[in-house]
Amino acid sequence: MTAGLATVSYIGAIILFILSLGGLSNPETARRGNVFGIVGMALAVLATVLGPRVTPAGYAWIVGALVVGGAIGLFAAKKVQMTQMPELVALMHSLVGLAACLVGFASYVDTSTVFPTPAEKAIHEVEIYVGILIGAVTFSGSIVAFGKLSGKIGGKPLLLPGRHWLNLAGLVVVVWFGREFLRAHEIQAGMTPLIVMTVIALLFGIHMVMAIGGADMPVVVSMLNSYSGWAAAATGFMLGNDLLIVVGALVGSSGAILSYIMCRAMNRNFISVIAGGFGTGGGAPPPADGGAQPAGEVVPVSAVETAELLREAKNVVIVPGYGMAVAQAQHMVCEITKILRDKGVNVRFGIHPVAGRMPGHMNVLLAEAKVPYDIVLEMDEINEDFPGTDVSMVIGANDIVNPSAQEDPTSPIAGMPVLEVWKARTSIVMKRSMASGYAGVDNPLFYKDNNRMLFGDAKKTLEEVLAALIA
Repeated sequence: MTAGLATVSYIGAIILFILSLGGLSNPETARRGNVFGIVGMALAVLATVLGPRVTPAGYAWIVGALVVGGAIGLFAAKKVQMTQMPELVALMHSLVGLAACLVGFASYVDTSTVFPTPAEKAIHEVEIYVGILIGAVTFSGSIVAFGKLSGKIGGKPLLLPGRHWLNLAGLVVVVWFGREFLRAHEIQAGMTPLIVMTVIALLFGIHMVMAIGGADMPVVVSMLNSYSGWAAAATGFMLGNDLLIVVGALVGSSGAILSYIMCRAMNRNFISVIAGGFGTGGGAPPPADGGAQPAGEVVPVSAVETAELLREAKNVVIVPGYGMAVAQAQHMVCEITKILRDKGVNVRFGIHPVAGRMPGHMNVLLAEAKVPYDIVLEMDEINEDFPGTDVSMVIGANDIVNPSAQEDPTSPIAGMPVLEVWKARTSIVMKRSMASGYAGVDNPLFYKDNNRMLFGDAKKTLEEVLAALIA
């Protein structure tokens, strides 16, 4: 394949990737968007492998890598449960960061490239330094995020004394060693500052994500997605690959925009999320002034009574959360929805932007269960309808329906936009226990007069509700 044809193929792949992002913005076009992305990636790989920069001697290594990587990807697609998707995404982000680091070191020790001027050589070395820096932060941060999302690391933030000063000191050291790296005239002399910077970047990635609490993990996932994009763009600069630069910029910018949207949905400042400290994962301590604490009596309800409330309702809003994903109850929810709609009940779903452990987690689960797209509404679209709702049914959600966000200014989640399920005539919360949510904040919703608690495993309990509806 000639260089011109490879460039044309890259342009085609870029167009397909842009169409893919556009398609993924809407559930109804998401499948088509995925197809565009698959075709674009296949075209990009073929153009690279068959392009003029790859010699026939390297085909065996490339094919071997494709076979191994494809096998691992196929295995993951077949074996990983939908509840494990957030940690899988974080793990994939770590691989992008690792690739950026390895490519950076390989580019530095490669002596085959000759630079006409010292300025071009300096620019290339800056690309290497920045690329490894971003890649190392992405790699270690994503590994920690994987541990937190999978439960191998606790959700409680690790807040070291003077952590901000530690970060600032690390930044100063990185800048200083960057100067030493650019001033080195030999590879051996430049390798020392490069390795020191890499170690500091790895430690910074660990420290950054460890300091972020469990409640902010959806933002962390989208943030790491952005980092992986910039790492890919940096790799493109190091390799002189225009496709990697453009695609990396697309991923990086879209991830940054998504992070901003997620922060806004949580009434959080992006910088404060990175600084950490929100979402203790172990229960929030009571306010120093003895502020509002949950008060009232918990009223349990049975599956049969729940079915009766749903049967008599005219308007029902279902709010899914991570508990539904854990129980894999989305298909049972879909069956109940079909029966209620056949009986003339207006059933809709309310989705909070940070429900679950990653952006769009609940939307993906409901789409998998074949829930109609037109009845799945975002928080801003459904919130004003709760006062006219007969039954709001919360399935495994907690923090996103916590009224203390609006009613208690001393709450750690004060000001966070939430789904106002308590404004319905009757709210039903399905949970295994009275435990607090991922943010570690108690929920006064459980004690409200119009709320009922349906305890038990979501899937098993919904099966009982479905049986009572059919009977």
